[in-house]
Amino acid sequence: MIRSVSRGRPLDARSFWLTCPGTGEIRTERVPDPGPGDVLVRTLHSGVSRGTETLVFQGRVPESQWAAMRAPFQDGDFPAPVKYGYLSVGVVEAGVPELIGRTVFCLYPHQTRYVVPASAVTVIPDGVPAARAVLAGTVETAVNAVWDAAPQIGDRITVIGGGMVGSSVAAVLAGLPATDVELLDVDGTRAGTAAALDVAFAHPDDARGDRDIVIHASATEAGLHRGLELLRTEGTLVELSWFGDRRVTVPLGENFHSRRLTIRSSQVGGISPGRHRDYAQRLQVALELLKDPRFDALTTGHSDFEDLPAVLPALADGTLKALCHVIDHLI
Repeated sequence: MIRSVSRGRPLDARSFWLTCPGTGEIRTERVPDPGPGDVLVRTLHSGVSRGTETLVFQGRVPESQWAAMRAPFQDGDFPAPVKYGYLSVGVVEAGVPELIGRTVFCLYPHQTRYVVPASAVTVIPDGVPAARAVLAGTVETAVNAVWDAAPQIGDRITVIGGGMVGSSVAAVLAGLPATDVELLDVDGTRAGTAAALDVAFAHPDDARGDRDIVIHASATEAGLHRGLELLRTEGTLVELSWFGDRRVTVPLGENFHSRRLTIRSSQVGGISPGRHRDYAQRLQVALELLKDPRFDALTTGHSDFEDLPAVLPALADGTLKALCHVIDHLI
């Protein structure tokens, strides 16, 4: 039986900070006692959101987006120094009695222990391993994208970009009956991921055309252009990429208007009003989906917490190939 930890003296925690663009360090922080309605969480695993988090690490968040891009429990400000992240899974050690001993997900940066309001944690359902649960935030983004795309049974859907987000979208869509889902990526090694998720795979040059929906998640201009080419007349492209400070061109000439194509954005910070769901309900949907072991294909590597100052640069420059890289907190 897991009991509340004794708080005879203040606890220290280790946290990862971006000190300047491209450089990070581990710091020691004092963890306060949980107040009424709070919980103390000991982290088991955290996940690196390779797209957004590496943009933050490289200092590529535009100043106009500093407020919008703040993580819920971020410390510091962009571009640096900043403590950033939002994929944390741990065990509640103290605080609200009914949560003590429960494994929970929280939108918290990389830190070995932390105190947050109990309302900020979500209990991981039985059947979802703690390491897989770090995908909750990414699968939640995928759920939101599918809600925005509003696919119908039997649709022909292409997902461009076999990274962490795009693969999660493909995995969610694969459960829609009689739906033709194809995942595209220029990296042929992503074919193995697609096979594990039970979806078709192709290089963008060999993709199927006449698609009802294209969900673009490659964060490349070429991917966006190819997505529009693959749509049927009156098809819809859902733009899920975040380009950071890069400007991209959108081909609105040629037959864009005559084919009556639609481009719409999808961003996890907002839920389509027509869904009549709140953020907590959306996260619960994501966690239920994570009972499916197919999602293990998206966690492609593990590193120890103390190695984060070397892991983030390697992920950012592509030296370390990964979808979701899991950080193991051994304390």
